[in-house]
Amino acid sequence: MEFSEVVRRRRMVRRYDPDRPVPDAVLAACLDNAVRAPSAGFSQGWDFVVLRSHEERGAFWTATAEDADATPDAWLAGMQSAPVVILALSHKQAYLERYADPDKGWTDRDEARWPVPYWDIDTGMASLLMLLTATDAGLGSLFFGVPPECHDDVHRAFAIPHDRTIIGAIALGYAVPGPKSPSLRRHRRTGAEVAHWGRFGQER
Repeated sequence: MEFSEVVRRRRMVRRYDPDRPVPDAVLAACLDNAVRAPSAGFSQGWDFVVLRSHEERGAFWTATAEDADATPDAWLAGMQSAPVVILALSHKQAYLERYADPDKGWTDRDEARWPVPYWDIDTGMASLLMLLTATDAGLGSLFFGVPPECHDDVHRAFAIPHDRTIIGAIALGYAVPGPKSPSLRRHRRTGAEVAHWGRFGQER
């Protein structure tokens, strides 16, 4: 499939067939392509926790539940049907250490030198490559956030070091039909609408 077609077909999928596992080759391709993402200084400050078994995924959904005894709503039930969940983790210290190397020379490791958290941005770009890889393979996928009040529980559940930040999670699986998100009623901004030529607010 041409890359432009992959991008056009890309959509967020919220319901999956729980009886169709993600093929090993597709999962491997998602991870292999993720590490092709750009990273500042080639720091590669990302890690991914892959949850495949029923027990592993159950531990994740338990750790992120507002009420463990409540019946999940349709949205959450659809999400929980995904046969694979991947936790995307960023590692800030990898960037601070990398830029203290002799070829970079910021020996003070001062986080203030970074105008934006590139460790999070780069991990997000790696995650996007997973989403595109899944689409190219005919699967559905979704990037979603983990509630901040649940981060400690997720860290504990999966022995995630505390110097790693959970920037989100990726659901993977074969899509099944379901109601469309009401957010899709919003207008998708075109390339022409978001581009500013030469200065902000100037049209081509």
